[in-house]
Amino acid sequence: MKWPELMLLVRHDVSAYNVLKSLKAKSKLYQTFLTEFKQNPESETTQALAKAVQAQFALGVGDAKTPLRDLEAKRAREVGAALWDRYGDALPHIIFVSPYERTRNTLAGLIRGWPGLEHVRVIEDERIREQEHGLALLYNDWRVFHAIHPEQGKLYQLEGRYWYRYPQGESVPDVRERNRSWMNTVVRDFAEQRILAVTHHLNILGIRANLERWDADDFIGVDEHDKPINCGVTAYKGDPTKGKDGRFGLEYYNHRLYKE
Repeated sequence: MKWPELMLLVRHDVSAYNVLKSLKAKSKLYQTFLTEFKQNPESETTQALAKAVQAQFALGVGDAKTPLRDLEAKRAREVGAALWDRYGDALPHIIFVSPYERTRNTLAGLIRGWPGLEHVRVIEDERIREQEHGLALLYNDWRVFHAIHPEQGKLYQLEGRYWYRYPQGESVPDVRERNRSWMNTVVRDFAEQRILAVTHHLNILGIRANLERWDADDFIGVDEHDKPINCGVTAYKGDPTKGKDGRFGLEYYNHRLYKE
């Protein structure tokens, strides 16, 4: 079989950005901004509110250095323990992790819950990092970014969320392309082995999209209605009895293995 025996995909634990996003959504300032943005994203009032939102809800660190909300990664530890219960001594043969701080700390939490993982080789792989948002990262919100840079908002509306490429950043197809490269490595070097990958929301969807041959509408539909949760677990399983080279199919998606 050319496929892995098992591939587990885990999204990182709750990050400081996730917390900031939640606090922002509850603020009166942001709700007022959203109302003005819907009415006229290019008005002076909208732009002034956008700058106020940017100033009040700035994260202050780059994406690669964004930390977890809980540096002990308690949720990840609980997921690790649940995976240990489920898979027992069938440890992964290899662990891939995005080099971002929040994914590395999530892996540390998983190891605390499943101590056997400590003895598994770990590869930090940039190809499973989060989508790069380029210039938009300075604003921590695409609506704020588009209000301050209205030409980008017009381009976003013209191209659509799937095809739009952030300035100095990436589009969804860009992420899918590096995911294809990563899967080629997985198939080439880790056939019939068990793999654990600790990664990000858009990468999990990108991997699913490539393996399951989604088009743009399929991708956006899942992203809008069933996006990966923090510390959610997705599993693909290889079946050597099907097809010439075996078959690799989705076993489960976005399972919540923690109580919080």
